[in-house]
Amino acid sequence: MNYTLLDFLTIVGALGLFLYGMKIMSEGLQKVAGDKLRSILTVMTANRVTGVFTGLLITAIIQSSSATTVMVVSFVNAGLLSLAQAISVIMGANIGTTVTAWLISIFGFQFDIGILAVPIIGICIPLIFSKKNNRKSLGEFLIGFALLFMGLAHLKQSVPDLQGHPEALSFIQNYTSMGFSSVLLFVLIGSLLTIVVQSSSATMAITLIMCTKGWIPFEIAAAMVLGENIGTTITANLAAIKTNIQARRSAFAHFIFNILGVCWILVLFSPFTRMIW
Repeated sequence: MNYTLLDFLTIVGALGLFLYGMKIMSEGLQKVAGDKLRSILTVMTANRVTGVFTGLLITAIIQSSSATTVMVVSFVNAGLLSLAQAISVIMGANIGTTVTAWLISIFGFQFDIGILAVPIIGICIPLIFSKKNNRKSLGEFLIGFALLFMGLAHLKQSVPDLQGHPEALSFIQNYTSMGFSSVLLFVLIGSLLTIVVQSSSATMAITLIMCTKGWIPFEIAAAMVLGENIGTTITANLAAIKTNIQARRSAFAHFIFNILGVCWILVLFSPFTRMIW
């Protein structure tokens, strides 16, 4: 794999596009969000159960927990969701993202929402030049949405192609027989890979490839999956950099929730892996 300065600058530019899209999306939401949208979101997240189900359903449909959590952060920043409502949706997103892993393992399929970005911008053009403020604000929101996912798509495309070249990671099989130290090491590797690749689904695919080829045993693959659950929180926290305190707390709650989940599974790691069949 050849990796150049241009590739690095592309990553920086993609990150900037992502953050700018987040800003435009939030501002557009604040302008366009009337009582109707607020009422819909209130009903959808009226209690913890419906909030979890909403997060699960949205993530299963759009095939990206990162996309769901970024939208949740945006809604909190726009004052449409409270911190408690946001946390319940994020919990649901953590369940919904497992649908992607099953699709990858069964069909090898993953829907790329980034391909819709340019058509969405095309739809927005007449809205942006409309004389009505509501339509103009809706156009700004949709363009922010499109830019956000364009940035996310470019981030995924610009990082080293580990999914297409899994052999680059074959050396790590030398570190799989150190007992519980190997488990902790591969939790860290899973986290770092997900931060680099910017997609827990892509990292999950890499993990499945390595496990299928016999480079790592199931227990080590499970440790990597735990790490991927930590690494996937970076996207929401990046999106929350320029938001209000409640939105930043929502993103941080996502991080804490996943960290705590990984910690208690590590305590029960041996019986947990034996239970899986």
